[in-house]
Amino acid sequence: QGDVEEDEAIPDSEQDIRPRFHRSRTVAQQHEEDGIEDDDDDDDDLDDDDDTISDWNLRKCSAAALDVLANVFRDELLPHILPLLKELLFHPEWVVKESGILVLGAIAEGCMQGMIPYLPELIPHLIQCLSDKKALVRSITCWTLSRYAHWVVSQPPDTYLKPLMTELLKRILDSNKRVQEAACSAFATLEEEACTELVPYLAYILDTLVFAFSKYQHKNLLILYDAIGTLADSVGHHLNKPEYIQMLMPPLIQKWNMLKDEDKDLFPLLECLSSVATALQSGFLPYCEPVYQRCVNLVQKTLAQAMLHNAQPDQYEAPDKDFMIVALDLLSGLAEGLGGNIEQLVARSNILTLMYQCMQDKMPEVRQSSFALLGDLTKACFQHVKPCIADFMPILGTNLNPEFISVCNNATWAIGEISIQMGIEMQSYIPMVLHQLVEIINRPNTPKTLLENTGTQKLNYSITIGRLGYVCPQEVAPMLQQFIRPWC
Repeated sequence: QGDVEEDEAIPDSEQDIRPRFHRSRTVAQQHEEDGIEDDDDDDDDLDDDDDTISDWNLRKCSAAALDVLANVFRDELLPHILPLLKELLFHPEWVVKESGILVLGAIAEGCMQGMIPYLPELIPHLIQCLSDKKALVRSITCWTLSRYAHWVVSQPPDTYLKPLMTELLKRILDSNKRVQEAACSAFATLEEEACTELVPYLAYILDTLVFAFSKYQHKNLLILYDAIGTLADSVGHHLNKPEYIQMLMPPLIQKWNMLKDEDKDLFPLLECLSSVATALQSGFLPYCEPVYQRCVNLVQKTLAQAMLHNAQPDQYEAPDKDFMIVALDLLSGLAEGLGGNIEQLVARSNILTLMYQCMQDKMPEVRQSSFALLGDLTKACFQHVKPCIADFMPILGTNLNPEFISVCNNATWAIGEISIQMGIEMQSYIPMVLHQLVEIINRPNTPKTLLENTGTQKLNYSITIGRLGYVCPQEVAPMLQQFIRPWC
């Protein structure tokens, strides 16, 4: 089944499309404080080459077991694996060679240090395998190379990064859908590792990604959005050039216009546009008004449907709040990217009223995204936020609950941003928030079951306490003894 070579023209069936779930925006003083933010997911898993999310077969189990063994025994495993691996990787039979490439990827995380001496020989061999005549070899090679992307980027760019990038971009335009998917995912990983190292090649990269819009079927189109969004996150404002904008925006806006408000394909597209808007900054201005208005409408429609459902649950279905969350996150991206240029759009809309409702929603992810938007609007156009501060601050105070760590984190960040703008006028709100922040900063380490990095969280709370102390020293000073030790 997996050995079909050219299938790019065959439309995807519904069961080909995995369900997608939007993850709410989390901020951690990320705009000024050295780019600190949460990284609570690991996309380098072993499901790159199986058809469905439940396709847990013997091969995949074996690779996952190897991954675990490598992470437990580290380089001690290599004397047992390397003799076998050399034979597998250079085997004339493609099926055997393919299994060796999978093994090499499976041990990457655990045995990275011990593998470094062999990588100058192995990486060029793998780059050659990207052109193998067998689609399954090409696809698994994409994944394995992504597992070594960190090392590739640490070397001089012309040695491995440039040839790897060139070949991966060719595979993004492969005639096999599985290879397209693997290449797109691998390239997204490379983007995260390489960041601004990719700037000299942006025209070539964009040319390829934009051309893929015309080739891809439904499933891979969703992965393409992720690759474009990750590129925007990685190169940032370097994307803000007229020639790049002219290449990138027309196909994205075309897809945007085609999708209906209730189409779940909006999720990855909105996520992608959020990253693009943040990166393009003023370059996104020609596109911002319809995008902004649609996001506000999505939030409004979802809230209205939720009210109907709450009043008459038998008559009205509960809304999918992911539409609202992803719209709030794109509005955050617009506010961060456009800065003061968003002021007129905010003035002409009811977004602050809608945000007030979202901040009190029962669903933590809705509150999390609304607090991120509050922080970004505070920075971009505080003149519109200020009249609502008396309503917003008590809600922020009640959400300083570390049981919902990402909600608490975003509320803390928003309080810090508001304090910078309010200055001495923050005095009356100090009692609402300072005690909770001091209590949180004094808590012992959060259990490992929480995904977020505790150190990053504590830094976030520390920065906000510092901001409160800066604008209202008289109110914060009496509590100094209670937070000075963990603060330092």
